[in-house]
Amino acid sequence: MKSAKGLVSSVVLKEGIKYVEKEPMKNLPKLLNWVDRLAKKDCHKKNIKLFKEICDKKESNWKLLIRRYFEELNSNTRKKSLINFFVNSAIMGLPIRDKNKEKHDCNIPWAILLDPTSACNLNCKGCWAAEYSKSDVMDNETINRIIKEGKELGIYMYIFSGGEPLVRKEDLIKIAEKHDDCMFLAFTNATLVDEAFAKELARVGNFALAISVEGFESDTDLRRGKGTYKKVINSMDILREEGVIFGFSTCYHSKNTEIVGSDEYVDFLIDKGCMFGWYFTYIPIGKSADLELLVAPEQREYMYHRVREMREEKPAFILDFWNDGEYVKGCIAGGRIYCHINANGDVEPCAFVHYSNANIKEVSLLEAFKSPLFLKYKDNQPFNKNHLRPCPLLDNPDELRRMVEECGAYSTQLNDKESARELTDKCRCISMKWAEAADKLWTNEK
Repeated sequence: MKSAKGLVSSVVLKEGIKYVEKEPMKNLPKLLNWVDRLAKKDCHKKNIKLFKEICDKKESNWKLLIRRYFEELNSNTRKKSLINFFVNSAIMGLPIRDKNKEKHDCNIPWAILLDPTSACNLNCKGCWAAEYSKSDVMDNETINRIIKEGKELGIYMYIFSGGEPLVRKEDLIKIAEKHDDCMFLAFTNATLVDEAFAKELARVGNFALAISVEGFESDTDLRRGKGTYKKVINSMDILREEGVIFGFSTCYHSKNTEIVGSDEYVDFLIDKGCMFGWYFTYIPIGKSADLELLVAPEQREYMYHRVREMREEKPAFILDFWNDGEYVKGCIAGGRIYCHINANGDVEPCAFVHYSNANIKEVSLLEAFKSPLFLKYKDNQPFNKNHLRPCPLLDNPDELRRMVEECGAYSTQLNDKESARELTDKCRCISMKWAEAADKLWTNEK
């Protein structure tokens, strides 16, 4: 099957980008007209129309973000991200995905999250990756095979997690270089970023970073260790100097929610160069998980409102993994929009759901998407009509327990195997409390 790169008139696009870069804000609408001709789906044409409207406005936070994109990023990063992310991944790959979903009667994700290694140079409190073996490594051959098979299915977005993926930063640069029609993103603690690596990111152009930060210095160091915050901020300075795309990845929990949801926090990170921000909430994975870190319903509702306010005000693209379920009609896991492959090769529906029926060392990517647990996800999504309660673990724990038990999925946690009942029982109380708040919110917002 042809790659998306073969489907796109790359010469026309590259010439269009050159034209836009001469006067970005003036010439961008013309590039959007060209992209509009490539778009096949109504939703894409609607989004392109929205971009055109943004460009026509005198000023807005979204227009400021577009200006930042052209002014702060290096030329190679701008070109690669425009073609690989906005065109190949977000437009041209989707019809291929849809065709394969129908043909094979299974979910085909838009993005694959995979772990090059389970090793990490930090030991963060409450990290889900801490429950894996520290010796697992996914070799380059396997990673390249996953990407090759993924592109045949229409998948052009690949995300690295871990462990700490930058433990293998040289290998990841080679992979991004080999698959230069894809877009790559790494969730990283950023402590291994240096000038040489930043220059390599700028050179390949199709590799962005989501940097973990938990608030200001005391809050970040509380979970990640003394001195981590200063290293993170220094890494942001290095990356901004090279014009590389990066953003922040923040876990909000009971002790930091008001801080990480504040204007002061987000404005500071945007000033440091963050183009996007991705919020996650704390999940109690592992038998020794600290349940006191679970957010109270009023804290989760606070983040619901704050993220929506940020999207109206801040020149950065802000997401909330749980609270944005209304925009994607519920849970995105199980291959519906994304899935996770750990360093041992276990194909999991979600980074926070450590159960599987398939290992990528033994099956193809397509066979993994047809595994019993993935098909359970497909048959049962959405797990709740209220899309502010999307998650089968945090919001609908009985759903996850039932699916895991019915399909006989095994625990992928090597040292701390936890049954689905043990895991979901820890979420039952908080899910009931959130249900009351979320149902009121859903009714009012609708």
